[in-house]
Amino acid sequence: MYVFLTIDTELAWRHHAAGLDAATVEARSIEPGGVGLAWQLDCLARHGLKATFFVDPMPAQVYGIAPFERIVAAVLAAGQEVQLHCHPNWAGASLDDRATHGSFELIDLSANAQREMLAEAAALLVKAGAPAPIAFRSGSYSANDDTLAALAANGITYDSSHNGAHHPWPSAIGLPPSRIAPVVRNGVIEVPVTVIEDRPGRWRNFQICALLADEMRAAIDHAIAERHVATTIVGHSFELATRAGVAANRVHVRRFEALCRLLAARRDVAPTAHFADRPPLPLDRDDRPLPASAWRRGKRQAAQLWSNLVAERAA
Repeated sequence: MYVFLTIDTELAWRHHAAGLDAATVEARSIEPGGVGLAWQLDCLARHGLKATFFVDPMPAQVYGIAPFERIVAAVLAAGQEVQLHCHPNWAGASLDDRATHGSFELIDLSANAQREMLAEAAALLVKAGAPAPIAFRSGSYSANDDTLAALAANGITYDSSHNGAHHPWPSAIGLPPSRIAPVVRNGVIEVPVTVIEDRPGRWRNFQICALLADEMRAAIDHAIAERHVATTIVGHSFELATRAGVAANRVHVRRFEALCRLLAARRDVAPTAHFADRPPLPLDRDDRPLPASAWRRGKRQAAQLWSNLVAERAA
């Protein structure tokens, strides 16, 4: 089994909309609370792990290309990979009027408009110094079958937008919400975000701020035992900090550190991979998510309450 540890790396719209200056928007989105991109890259290096940084270059239309040159250079210098991310609302944004924006959901665009926007985003990412992207994740997991066809038309091999916890909207690809095994669809290889069963028939994505360390361990060990093709994990450049971006959220930091230790310990049976490695991925499997556990869910709900009421306000 391969593990795709992915970090969506972006300027947070909430900081832009709040009217913060450009330097502050970048700092609170990319290096918030001392636990952003640089800290995450260092933690990955210390544990010998590979990660994919899905970078959204669309805000370059508002803030210029320089912030994204810094992001891309840092990721590549650390031996990690840069792939494409896209929040389409930036296409209509402005520094002069922070209330203006384009559509927040990629799936609201026509098939042609999606194809054109993805071509534009890929060109911006390359302009920032990244290799031509071969993998993509849509902002807010907003993608449909037109998105996949648009990616194929732009020469992108992999998509990782299908997320059963956000299905059928805005994650609208025509796959079952429990689909976690890679599959060919509309000309690309879909590598879904891994979900676990939260309650019977309800799904929760494998995201650092969404699962306890015990749940992450259970999900990975379940995938290893069941010989799954892949486990795809989501994080964000700003996810380990408080929402204000001024201090670390220690609950989330400890989870990230625990995840890194776990992946390092399991590297022989669940190695981390880059999409650029093009690891062999059997495409005919029907891997099943980790079944629900009322005990794990109860522990998580208590921990989330602590995170929201205490850790989030620690600043």
